[in-house]
Amino acid sequence: MDRMLVIIFDDERKAYEGSKALQDLANEGSINLYSKAVIGRDANGKVVVRQSGDMGPVGTGVGLLTGTLIGLLGGPVGVVVGAGVGTGVGMLADLARAGISADFLGEIERNLGPGKAAVVAEVWEEWMLPVDTRMEPLGGVVFRRTRGEVIDSQFNTDVKAGKAEIAELKAERDQAVGAARDRLQAKIDAAKTRMQKMQDDIQARIESSEKEAEAKIKSLQEQADKAKGDRKAKIEKRIAEIRTEQAKRRDQLKQALEDAREALKM
Repeated sequence: MDRMLVIIFDDERKAYEGSKALQDLANEGSINLYSKAVIGRDANGKVVVRQSGDMGPVGTGVGLLTGTLIGLLGGPVGVVVGAGVGTGVGMLADLARAGISADFLGEIERNLGPGKAAVVAEVWEEWMLPVDTRMEPLGGVVFRRTRGEVIDSQFNTDVKAGKAEIAELKAERDQAVGAARDRLQAKIDAAKTRMQKMQDDIQARIESSEKEAEAKIKSLQEQADKAKGDRKAKIEKRIAEIRTEQAKRRDQLKQALEDAREALKM
């Protein structure tokens, strides 16, 4: 299954070795590697990218997920893990889009101390043992989380709730007069502004998820073209699974988008 990995080492030299070992696992067919980077934390606690990998460079294509996690580690993590207010709100949204949780981010923050380095990667792995076994001799501590798609279902929930709110406000407004009617109309306008923002976010999510799926399929297809036998069949099966998963995600998001558009016409 698709997972985000953060493998923490005592120094950058070991992290570079870990990055190479991860690539070797991909070349052997033990994992599918979508993106990777080496990051370090300096004496002042600043997180910087030391090395971006050849597969899905940070900031483009599927590497956006790796880039998001790195960006979050460089921000005010305590805000996200703690109160979840102020600047943390936007960061929580980034976490949801990446399909990872605030507790995972906090765990990495606590373990990635000054002077340490880590390999951040998005992979598909059937078994955890190959990565764990390869990293242990290098002193690498593996943190992993299965990627979730919670934001997709949350869009549907939020749109339905917003649509119901607008309908209730309109029904109440139609029975009101004078200043009360004006106040209710203002609430309707505010609710529609929020709905417009949700519509824009859904459209952006549709586009980003399509790019992510395409990048993963391209990466896997390149591996399949070089593989043979069971390895080739396994990769082709994963490509088919991604296409099925993306079709389901697309339908879910498009339904939310249609509901948002209907709400705005109310």
